[in-house]
Amino acid sequence: MAITLVNPDGLPEIDAYRQVSIATGSKLVFVAGQVACDADGATVGEGDLAAQVEQSYLNIGTGLTAVGASFEDVAKLTVYVVDWAPDKMPLFLEGVSRAAAKLGGTPVAPGTLLGVAALAAPDYLVEVEATAIIDG
Repeated sequence: MAITLVNPDGLPEIDAYRQVSIATGSKLVFVAGQVACDADGATVGEGDLAAQVEQSYLNIGTGLTAVGASFEDVAKLTVYVVDWAPDKMPLFLEGVSRAAAKLGGTPVAPGTLLGVAALAAPDYLVEVEATAIIDG
C-alpha cells in the first residue's frame, strides 16, 4: 500500500478522517470533482445532501477502481458543499457512511471541506475530488 494515514500527537484526533497521509507510491492519481450523477448523467438525490454525498463518494470509488486504486490509496480528499453550515454535518456523515458500507471501508484520508455558493449545476449540493498514490 502506498499510503499510510496517521493522527500525529499534538493534532486533534478526528473520527471521520486522519490528519496526515504519507505517500510512498510512484504514480499520482487525480480524480476530478465528482457530483451526484449516475452513469447516464442523471442527478441522484435531488435536494438530499446525504444521498448526494453517497453518490459522489461512490463515483470517486468508480474512478479509483478504473485505474487500479481504492480509497486506501487516497492521500487527500477535497469536498465542496453548497451553503455549508455545521448543522449539515450529520447528513454529510450519513452519506459518507452509506458510501463506505457499499465500498467496503470508510474513506479516512486527510480532507478539506469547503462551503461554496454554488456548483456547476443548481441541483448539485456536493462535489468531491481525490488525489491518490499508487505503486507502479
